[in-house]
Amino acid sequence: MKRHIVFSFGLALLAAGLLGSTVTLAQNSEGTENAEEIRAPEIHSMSALAFGPEGVLFIGDSKAGAVLAIDVGDSEPGEVKDGLSIKDIETKIGAALGTTADQVMIHDLAVHPVSRKVYLAVSRGRGKWDSRWLLPNDIADASILLRIENDGSIREVSLLGVEYTRAALANPVDAAKTHMWKKGISLRADTITDMAYADETLFVAGLSNEEFASTMWRIPFPFAGESAATTLEIFHGAHGAFETHAPIRTFVPYRLKGESHVLASYLCTPFVTFKVSDLEPGKHVKGRTIAEFGSGNYPLDMVVYQKSGEDRLLIANSNLPLMVVDPKSIEEFEGEILEEPDTYLAGLSYEPHSGTGIQQLDLLSPDFFVALQRLPGGTLDLVTLQTRHF
Repeated sequence: MKRHIVFSFGLALLAAGLLGSTVTLAQNSEGTENAEEIRAPEIHSMSALAFGPEGVLFIGDSKAGAVLAIDVGDSEPGEVKDGLSIKDIETKIGAALGTTADQVMIHDLAVHPVSRKVYLAVSRGRGKWDSRWLLPNDIADASILLRIENDGSIREVSLLGVEYTRAALANPVDAAKTHMWKKGISLRADTITDMAYADETLFVAGLSNEEFASTMWRIPFPFAGESAATTLEIFHGAHGAFETHAPIRTFVPYRLKGESHVLASYLCTPFVTFKVSDLEPGKHVKGRTIAEFGSGNYPLDMVVYQKSGEDRLLIANSNLPLMVVDPKSIEEFEGEILEEPDTYLAGLSYEPHSGTGIQQLDLLSPDFFVALQRLPGGTLDLVTLQTRHF
């Protein structure tokens, strides 16, 4: 969830009149004063994207086991009046990159909170996507950052000479470890599965090299020192077992009864809450499973929005409809799932909405979601959905 926390990020934000503590960034000149030798920051895989509240772009790099905070120089406030629509976006991206649509794969999508422009992490690698259980980061490493302007045009974002800082993750999962049931897939692809910024902290979910691999890192921003890692455990009702090796797939920080929590969802869709106060460095924490939303499904994105002045939670899924959850129902739910349910759904309820084929989701403005949706004919469209309909 995006919270309005005021800080400044480099000269561009100061010039825009934003107030707060100055973040000291290093221009990537590799120790030289020769402008011709200025380089882009080294990024092995753009595994996940997230924005800070004033437009700092966080790029999660699973292969490097690190997160970069980058000033993308996009500080002009934007406005979305009628939504945004791009038909067959893979063909348009392919034409811009000199390849074909069937080789374009979008790994993540995030909306700049100031300019309202859409950013995409992209690779040339979809040809190997031959299983519904594979995710983009299993197949290829995103190396291209694109920006969709408010008029719908698509531009590549150059990172040459950008100001940035880097934070290493403590003990990321060893690249030599392979997935239990995805044949030949390195677990390093799941070092970073999702990120979110709240309360001057970047939360990073994924896998570490600890015995209990499912991990939440908390990194104070501006970056300074090492990240704090907490290993996680949940009861997965559909599997009838406690699990410590499946990572969180999507989450949001959210306050329940005035206390900061992480609301998280996992593969096969258990819905779990963690108290942020419990996420101490080096500690092992058990979450509270309050719902089973349906097995055989990846939860892909989770977004907080408002309807009629009240918060709502929208979850996009790989194999289930869009789900709307009322945070008040989470606060009021007193139970916990600690045994295998007799039914497909259990615990906290949700409101289903149509949304088949949605692969990425974010809040474009208070009035619109933006999504990437695979249509029955096979094309991928960038679409906007009105929040009042959910």
